[in-house]
Amino acid sequence: MTGASQPHEAKPTVEELREQVNVTRTELGRTVEALAAKTDIKARAQVKATEMREQMQHRAAHAKDRVQGQTAHVLHLAQDRTPEPVQERTGQVAQVAHRNRTVLIVGGAAVATAALVLFRTRGRLYRARGSWRGR
Repeated sequence: MTGASQPHEAKPTVEELREQVNVTRTELGRTVEALAAKTDIKARAQVKATEMREQMQHRAAHAKDRVQGQTAHVLHLAQDRTPEPVQERTGQVAQVAHRNRTVLIVGGAAVATAALVLFRTRGRLYRARGSWRGR
């Protein structure tokens, strides 16, 4: 309502008007900042991506902990149910393999190379005969 409809109200002083202008200016500034933040799609997307990344890291850590716990439980059960002679023999085989790992690696590489040569040679023979079925 205007001052004309209510003549008994006192007119605001210059200081009161300045204070009202400052309050209105501050409120308008906050409103503009809020609207600008809502329209800044790139910043909002980055915030959302950061939130999602943190959530996925948390889920991955939780899943990793669960899997490690379950693995430890299964290994414990397997060890409890495995007969003592089998455990001893398995330990001996692991020690021998560890001591001779270079020999095992070289032997494995040799077997893999021989298998590759054999398969490639057989493939050429089949293709030379014109059939993969060996007719």
